[in-house]
Order: sequence, then structure tokens, then C-alpha cells
Amino acid sequence: MDKTMAHPVNPVTDLRDWLERAAQIGELQRITLPVSPVEEMSAVTYLAARQGVSPAVLFESPDAPSGFRHLWNLFGPSVARTAITLEADPDLPVMALIRQTKEKLRQGIDPREVPRTEAPIFQNSLTGDQIDLNALPIPRHWPRDGGLYAGTADAVFTRDPDNGAMNIGTYRMMIQGKRQVGLSMAPGKDALRHIHRAWEKGTALPVAAAWGIDPLLMVAGSQSLPPGASEYAFAGGIKGQPVEVVRAATSDLLIPARAEVVIEGLIHPHATRAEGPFGEFTGYYGYQDRHAPLIEVTALHYRHRPVLTNALMADFPSNEQGAFFSTIRSAKIWNDLDKLGIQGICGVYCPPAAAGAFGMVVISLEQKYAGHAAQVLALAASVPGGAYITKWIVAVDSDVDPSDMNQVLWAMATRATPADDIDILRNTRGSPLDPAQNPPEKRFFGSKALINACKDYRVLHSFPARTLLRQSVYEQVAARWAEYGFSGPVPAVCGFEPEASAPGDR
Repeated sequence: MDKTMAHPVNPVTDLRDWLERAAQIGELQRITLPVSPVEEMSAVTYLAARQGVSPAVLFESPDAPSGFRHLWNLFGPSVARTAITLEADPDLPVMALIRQTKEKLRQGIDPREVPRTEAPIFQNSLTGDQIDLNALPIPRHWPRDGGLYAGTADAVFTRDPDNGAMNIGTYRMMIQGKRQVGLSMAPGKDALRHIHRAWEKGTALPVAAAWGIDPLLMVAGSQSLPPGASEYAFAGGIKGQPVEVVRAATSDLLIPARAEVVIEGLIHPHATRAEGPFGEFTGYYGYQDRHAPLIEVTALHYRHRPVLTNALMADFPSNEQGAFFSTIRSAKIWNDLDKLGIQGICGVYCPPAAAGAFGMVVISLEQKYAGHAAQVLALAASVPGGAYITKWIVAVDSDVDPSDMNQVLWAMATRATPADDIDILRNTRGSPLDPAQNPPEKRFFGSKALINACKDYRVLHSFPARTLLRQSVYEQVAARWAEYGFSGPVPAVCGFEPEASAPGDR
């Protein structure tokens, strides 16, 4: 089997294993100096992400309460750390990683429940009045944040009150008191649906949240899967083996057995509290949620010297979700198009700089029939992986690398005519976090520009020939790349001049 398609022999077991692997590729910065979790850690992270090699940053001051450590910039703009998380070779180029991940999304592997004696998460447990969240080193990310936010790289666990299906999501969680946490969710999220359904029944909803996790669970929880689909199975399919879970102490929720920190609690009927604002993935402060569901924390579990995972939301490249969301969202949209039977898709890429990969999708395709590019654009705007927020959807030909923005802009400048090749979809799914939609009440609706930057299919065979290298000459130069004095890999190209062509052939 091609190694780019195989699962690693030893998948990542937990966050500590992931940290060791990040260290092995030189992408982990350990800081033992005392650093305040109130704005200072986030400032270090914001600046660290702007380095040439952007490392994950582990703050491990020996003076921290209960030995708590903080991990920031888990992914940052790093494709290599994203690859480690997705159980792939960290040296894979971005499009190869997306292609491999797309194939892994075809299967799911259900989790494996282990006994409590095999679950490190229960090394330390507090219940009831023993719990004081204010005593924990919970961070403040940005100066105007509404409060302290725990485990923004988190996984939140709920069950559907009607059918018992488990759901994992990632949501912002603000500390509201010694045993109270606010949970803010955008409309349409499964956990919010579970909460409202429980309230309709007049019952409290059990909830759990992991604040220190294998980063793959953050990836799984951030995806818009169909209701009832298992994020644990989604993660297991990527990992190539079951995720180990354990039954929670106060409910029938299944939590990660090897998580670092887990809270359990109840959301009582109609219990809410004002929450936010919070610095978001758009690079702007988000809204204040005036009626965020309120969790009453009933149990707190943590491992010895636990690691709290924190995701900084900011402008690129300091946006925690940029690289991983770019990869997993690209793979999911591509997989969605495959499921619809769309031919000729050569690549899908969501640029991480486009508001954490939410704002733009580029699709390369081999045009096979009239209207092919327009069909792909319309479907990419509607499939589950691409419907949320996306504003700009661009189609390019197969000779354009969708992950190379220079090539994409070149295609837009030389193959698209604005008057003919841009369509607008209105009243599509938006986000309350979109600062461009005003007044704010309009933000639940959005719009999408579909840009056809492919060659005009009507004159495809007479379209001016592109200047391309011959493959034989490319291979000759590639073989001597180091001799010429260049370092690093030889730049890849997407197409070559036919060897048979000669002056005058065109």
C-alpha cells in the first residue's frame, strides 16, 4: 500500500503522545517561566504563530495550581502538526494530506469502552462543593473578552433526549462561578437542539466537556456531521482504530478515557446567563450571548499534571483553527462531492487565511461537459461541508493547484470575466459572527459568490495555450536542484507541455 494512504503503525494515543510527536519534528516550545494566563499566554501565542516555524507552546510553570499546564497553538498554521493529528506523515504536502484525509472519511470506527480502572482521566476527581473553578488557572484571551474561557480547544458531550445519540461539539465556555460554566452555541448546533428538547420535556440535560484532549477530537467535534452521526466513529476512521472512552461518573455519557481534564454537569430547564463577547476566528470580537445555557458542574476529573488545551481565535496565521480546519473542511467538501457522483474533481482547498478556512473554497476540476464548472460551484455551496458561512467559491481547471493562491489569482485574472462568470446566491446560511453583515440581526443569513475561473468550455480546445515546462526538462532540473545551490524540495507543478509538441504545433 502507498504510504500516503496507509494509517501509521502506531496511532496517537492521547495528548501527551501528540506532544512527544510534535517535539520530535521540532515544533514544540516548552516555557517553564511563570506566565500569566490572563492575556500574557495568548500574547505569546499570537506572536509565536507569526514565526517561520510556528511551534505549539506548552507553558509548564512548576508553580501552577494543581500542576496545571497550558498548551496553546496546538495547530497554528502548521500543516505538519495537522498531519500528525490526522495520523499522517508530517512531511506530506498539503494537497496530498487533504486527499489522504478524504479517503479516511469514507469509513467510521466506533469507540471502545474501557473500565474506569483503565481510564487515566479518573486519577483525580472532585465533586459537589469540593469544586472551585475560580481556583484553576483559566485564561483570558483578549482584553475585551467577557470573562475567563476554559478549554477553547475542547470537546462537549451531550445526548439526544429522544434517541440517545451521542454528539461531540466544540463551543466556547466561559467561567460563571465556582461551579458554573456558560456554554455558547450558534443556532443549528446539535448540542443546542438537545438542550432545547430536554427543556421542552421539563428535564435537565446531562453534559460533559473535555478541556484537554487528543487534538483529533477537537477536529471531529468542529465538523458539521448529520444529526445522529458519531464524531467518535469519525475520529476512529481517521485514526484507524477505536477511540477509547469511559462511562462518566454522574451520567451515561461516554467521555475520552485519556483526556486531561473533564467536567460533568447539568443544564437545568431554562437556566441561562449572559456570556461574552469573545475574540473569535474572524479576528474580531463576537457577539454577547445574553441567554447562554448555564452548566451546573457536578464533577471535575483530571490527570496528574494535567494539560489544559487552549485555542486562540485570531487573524491568520495566529488563528488556531486555520491549518486543521483548512485540511479537514477541504477533505469533507471533496468527500461530499464524491458522494454525489461528481466527476473530474482534482482538488479542494479552503485557504486558512480566509477567516479560519470558513470564508473561501477553491475547487480544481477537469471539465468534462458543458456546465460542469457551474454545477460544481452550486453543489459546493450547498453540501454539508461547505454550506456554513462560505462566501467565496472558486472553480479552476486541473492545471491550477487550488492550494497555491498565486495560481488561483492568475486563473481568476486570465480565465474569468466578471460580467459572465460570477453568480450570487442570496439568503444562504450565515453566522452571527460575521461582522460584514449589518445590522447584526441579518447575520444568520449570508450570501455566496460563485466564481468560474475555468477556461471557457465553449472554446476549450482553442483557448490560448498556457506556457508550460516539458516534463523531461522538469525532471532534469529536479535531479540537479541541489547542484544549482537550492535547498528544500523542488516546487511541484500541475501540468506539462506535451513532449511531442514543437515550435509551430500551437
